[in-house]
Amino acid sequence: MKGERQSGYLMLISPQRVFYAGLLGRPRGRTSGAFHIYCALEGSLTVTRDGRSERATITAVPPYVSHTVVSDHPTVICVTIEPETAQASDLGSLAGRLSGLEGAQVRQRIRAVYDGIRAGTVRPAEMATAEFDRIIFGAPLVPRQVDPRVAATVARLVENPERAMTAADCARDAGLSQSRFLHLFKDETGVSFRAFRAWKRARHLLHFVNENLNFAHLAQDIGYPDSTHFSHSIRRFYGLKPRAIFTGSKDLAIYRSEARTSRQAVGA
Repeated sequence: MKGERQSGYLMLISPQRVFYAGLLGRPRGRTSGAFHIYCALEGSLTVTRDGRSERATITAVPPYVSHTVVSDHPTVICVTIEPETAQASDLGSLAGRLSGLEGAQVRQRIRAVYDGIRAGTVRPAEMATAEFDRIIFGAPLVPRQVDPRVAATVARLVENPERAMTAADCARDAGLSQSRFLHLFKDETGVSFRAFRAWKRARHLLHFVNENLNFAHLAQDIGYPDSTHFSHSIRRFYGLKPRAIFTGSKDLAIYRSEARTSRQAVGA
């Protein structure tokens, strides 16, 4: 792709993983719904959360944790994992290992994937989730086992984030009362139905960030009632205004992989 060859900016996006190499921008605090691994291309990163700052070449931030990222270099690599697709204990163990000697090994693998995509030796569109994990982490992450009724809801929200699916609708489809469904959903995924739905909608934006679009139309197309809600949600999750994201993504090459469905990934 022309833009990627010139800038080096690229993103592989699948329902379970994202591999992004591009501009960091100057974000305010961000509270993403994904498990993030930040990897410095050059120099180091400084990640601040809970009032504490950590300087490293690679670090992990759990989902729904407010944080800021500052990089010595304007370009970073960020690998994200949707938390409902991996055991929480596996993600916790991974975060701990990245702070030790294994962190340098994972950083080398991440850099190798980046170089391989640019050289054409890694074919991102054909990369299934297990293969993605094996290449970067050395082995596939253990899939999270989720109640089939919740897994079915998760799959619908992932596949159609723009649809106005309510908790009442999903509870009825699951054969549960709304209150029982909401409790079960949070127990199984670790997050409320409302927060999960909001994140998947905001994540859907990634598919369009290198396109020249009308923001008001895009907001409605991906499920927001109006551009104000759209802007507030995107700033909360990404720490940047939508316009800043699109401006920094003009030369971003996007690769999409659908090699494995979200329903399979949550153990349904």
